[in-house]
Amino acid sequence: MKYAYTGIEVRDLDRAIAFYTKGLGMTLLGRSKIAATGGEVAGLRSRGSQQILELNWYPRRRYRAGSELDHLGFDVGRDDVDAVIDRLIAFGAQRTRATEVRPKYVVGFAKDPDGIWLEIFKARKRGRAPQ
Repeated sequence: MKYAYTGIEVRDLDRAIAFYTKGLGMTLLGRSKIAATGGEVAGLRSRGSQQILELNWYPRRRYRAGSELDHLGFDVGRDDVDAVIDRLIAFGAQRTRATEVRPKYVVGFAKDPDGIWLEIFKARKRGRAPQ
C-alpha cells in the first residue's frame, strides 16, 4: 500500500483552483461532480511531483477553520479494499460508508481512531464489469 494524496476541503472550488494553479503553479488534472455528496472534486499536481492535492467542495457543509483536512488517500494496489478496511477496523478504525464501485476506482472510506477520514482505493482494470 502507498500513500497517494491529500484531500482538503475548500469553501469555493473556483477560487481554490485559481489559487493553487496561478499562485503556486500547480496543474489542474481534472474536475468532476461527487455523486455521493453532491459536491465537486478537483485534482492538482506540481511539476515533478507524484503527489496529488485533491480539493473537495461540499454544498451543505458547515465549513470552519481547521476542518480543511478532508481525508488522506491510500492506494491499496492489488489488495481488496474491503479487506484493508476490515484490517483497519481491527486496529480501531470505523467504516464510514459502504464501498463503492466507480467507473475508474473501487473506493471505501473509514475514520482512523482519532476521526481522520481515510479513503482506501484501487484502480479498476479497463473493460471489467463491476465486482
